[in-house]
Formats: sequence, C-alpha cells, structure tokens
Amino acid sequence: MTSKKHLPLALYSAVLLSIGGCKPYSAAAQTTASTVSVATEEKMYRPNFHFTPKNGWMNDPNGMFYADGYYHLYYQHYPEKSVWGPMHWGHAISKDLIKWEEQPIALYPEKDKYIFSGSAVVDTQNTSGLGTGKKAPIVAIYTLHDMTKEKGGQIDVEQQDIAYSNDNGFTWQKFEEGNPVVKNPGIRDFRDPKVNWDETHKQWIMVLAAQDRAQFYSSKDLKNWKYLSEFGKNIGAHGGVWECPDFFQIKVKGINETKWVLIQNLNPGGANGGSGTQYFVGDFDGTTFTLESNFAKKVETERAAWLDYGKDNYAGVTWNNVPAADGRRLFIGWMSNWEYAQEVPTQSWRSATTIARELEIIKKGNDYILINNPVKEINKYIGKTIKVKSLKGKGKLAIAEAGKIDFTKAIVNFNIKNLKQDTYTFTLANANGEALTFGIDNTNHYLFLDRSKSGKIDFSDKFASTITKAALEGSQKEGVFKIILDKTSIEIFYNNGEKVITEIFFPNQPYTTLSVSSNNGVELSNVEINQLNIN
Repeated sequence: MTSKKHLPLALYSAVLLSIGGCKPYSAAAQTTASTVSVATEEKMYRPNFHFTPKNGWMNDPNGMFYADGYYHLYYQHYPEKSVWGPMHWGHAISKDLIKWEEQPIALYPEKDKYIFSGSAVVDTQNTSGLGTGKKAPIVAIYTLHDMTKEKGGQIDVEQQDIAYSNDNGFTWQKFEEGNPVVKNPGIRDFRDPKVNWDETHKQWIMVLAAQDRAQFYSSKDLKNWKYLSEFGKNIGAHGGVWECPDFFQIKVKGINETKWVLIQNLNPGGANGGSGTQYFVGDFDGTTFTLESNFAKKVETERAAWLDYGKDNYAGVTWNNVPAADGRRLFIGWMSNWEYAQEVPTQSWRSATTIARELEIIKKGNDYILINNPVKEINKYIGKTIKVKSLKGKGKLAIAEAGKIDFTKAIVNFNIKNLKQDTYTFTLANANGEALTFGIDNTNHYLFLDRSKSGKIDFSDKFASTITKAALEGSQKEGVFKIILDKTSIEIFYNNGEKVITEIFFPNQPYTTLSVSSNNGVELSNVEINQLNIN
C-alpha cells in the first residue's frame, strides 16, 4: 500500500510533495507541533501490548509468516520521521502474537524506488529454486513504486518484485535476475500482492489490487506468473481505491463445507468513513473467484460486508505457513485511518497494529459471516480478575470504580440481557471529565462508539466528528461483549466477533472508571474484568 492510494482518484496527479509521494494533506499539516515531551508522550500514549515501532512512521502490516517458532511481522515503515516517506519494510518477531521484538529493517528502498506492501511465503518445496541450504527459502513479493516515473506523470509507476531469504527472514536479497516478476499492464494503482499456496489446485495464487478491482495470477515457481482473472468491478464498496487484498480457503465452522474468502481493503469508503476493510465469500475453481449466491445478494443489498466497523482497522492481512496442527487463520491490521493517521498526537513514532486475531467463517441461516476474535494467547497474560455474577438496576451503574482496575491494559467481558427498545450506554471516564462511550441503540438497531469527548481530538476535524455505527439485524434480546483495552485503543467484539469496532483515542489522563446506563434499567451478567500483566 501507500502514497497515491490515499487520494481520491481525480487528485492523484495534483499533489506532489518533496518528501516523496502523494498524501491527502500538505506536508505542513502532517507535522503538528508536539505539546508534550517525548517522555510524557511515551508514558501517556505508547501502547502497553499493541506493536509500535520504536521510532518513526508505520502503516500496513505485510509479509507475515510463521517459521521455527516465530511469527514474523513486517510493516510499511519510514524510520526517519513520524509521517509517511520513503517506504521500507520494518520487521518484528513474536513467539505468541502478543509480545513483539523489533528487529533491524528488512528491506530498504533504493533512490526513488520505494518498497510498498506485499507478502512473504515459506517455499517449503523450494519451487523457486532460491533455497541454498537446509532451511526453506522465504520469498517476499512486494510492490516496487518508482517515484521518478510518478514525478514524470507516467502511469506504470508500480510493478511486483521479489526478494528472498535463506535465514528465516532476518536478512534479504533482492532478486536481480528477473524482476519485475509481474510487469505493470498500464494501471496507475497496481499493488499489494498477497500470495498463498492453493493446495486444491496445486499452484501459488497471487491476488493484487488493480485500482477498483482485484486481479488473480498463478505460478508454479513464484517467479513466472500467469494472469488468471479479475473480480470486483461494480461489486462491493467503491468509495476509493482498492488495496491490500488477501485470498484464502477456509473451513466453515461446525459444518463440512469450505469457502474462499477475499479480504479487500479500500481507502476512502470505509464503513464509517476513510479507510476500511470489506470481505467477500465465494468459490474458486483455480482460475475465477465467484461469489456464493446468498452472499452476492447480501453485498448487493447492503453495499458491503465489513470485517470491522471501527475507523481504525485497515490494511489487515493474514499470516502464511501457520502450522496445520494449529489450523487457525491469523490476522492483524494497521490501527489507524488515513483521514488523520499523520496528525495523531505522537511525534517520536506514529501508529500501532491491532491485536492479532483469529478469523473464522460461520453460517447463520443462509448467510456466511467472517468473524474475528482476539487470539487465545492474550489469556496467558491475565493477572487478577474481578467477577460480578450480575448487575441490575436503573440510573448510572458502576461496573468498575477508580483504583479497582488499570484500564490501560485490560479485557472486559459481560453479557447484557433482556434488552428493551432503549439505548444502553457504557462509559469509560477519567477525573478530567473525559469519556469514551459505546453501546447499543436497540431502538434504531446499531452498536455505537463516540469519542467526541475522549480527550485530545482537535488535531483533526475528521477524528471525532461523527459517531461510529455498526448496523444490527433488528432488535437485540441480549448481547455478548468482549473488549480489549490498551492505553490508546479499544477493540469491541460483539456476539463472538460477528460485529467488531476498533478505534483509537488520546485522553489527557487514563480512564479509571467504567459505568453503564439506560432510561429503563440495565441487566448485566457474567461480568469479568481481567487485568493484563503485560507492557
């Protein structure tokens, strides 16, 4: 992913910035003066357990794979400044998807040739012939973005190149003999290749974003690619450019059925404005992706199916080579939004990833739903737990009072029961009077999150100008919530991940209390607040 993709199509050629690349605002607008010291900024806003780079800018996660006990996370990175610039691949590793160790930069740009998003695969059979030792080679497929061509107003600024590693992704060599492995066919936005092994048809499959659609390619050796088909013209959400796709086969939970899922990010055009992630469910015959019939009707009537309704889960893709014995489809996203990502009130670094999540497909009636939930590994960091069997009453009810729990690293679980035609509002608040509110409007049938009084919001007029909403299927009788809280983020998983809202916030003091209220009374059960021992 990157630069040009953040502008409306009509503006792509209108703005060229000296630091390299088109952006939605001027360079000056992206470098808001810091009002706090670096030490204070670190204390207030550096997440306790969501990954952030030590310094500089981060956006899309990319190139993720598992090998020899480590999950590898690469990401779009500009180490020189905390705004977008010449793109590198940063690198971090983890044994459990929760605690991350930053590594030296993996891939560097050359003069005016930036390393945009892509993917990496473990070539266990050495189909590429790039392996030189006992370890399987790791092959990275990424977009090379030519800024010289861009500045010259050319169309073919992006191509797909490969690099390879013979030490499990710690050092890399760019493939010099045959790049590009996929030439630009005359498309201005032609990027973000995601490669997976298609076991059913015994081929490598690449999906990449081609402006307003996805294109599919196949290969036997990761070096020679054949165009197969395209998908997406006039299907799904099209408020902006399509980017950062993923494509994989997955079993439907609980039944003997398998489907293919296409994850397709786009910017702008998200569910609640700016960046967003939609998905499609269907079948793949080795050449063409076709929507499942009922899912096609759903997309036609609802415009899109969203993986996350919050404003801050973008460019998410999944890990390759997760062991068959594990069997999970593991996902992580960039926890920000191009509407304000370069303006948030941190200066030494910008951006974090979401919590790593497990993706599953469930079938409800005739509908296929891609659910996502935090990975189980987070549970090993649970320390003390506060449990309340039930909480019932009218007015404002305290779920957790000040001093009882540290909400900068916590998991909150509860069921809300016997819902009426009413609005149920949960409030995280601090002594400054700042508050983040969320809940269910059961009259108008949606989940909501409001950060208009959450703390610092004046860095962008887009950050808190609207209330985030996630439509529900009619009135709810009860609901199940799991909430992951870090210093500057909330991830809400409703009804076991059927609806998800991820958003960031910047209070001037940590939130210390959690309460709930409604007009006609509230009934909660199975309330459990878990303190996390992690930082």
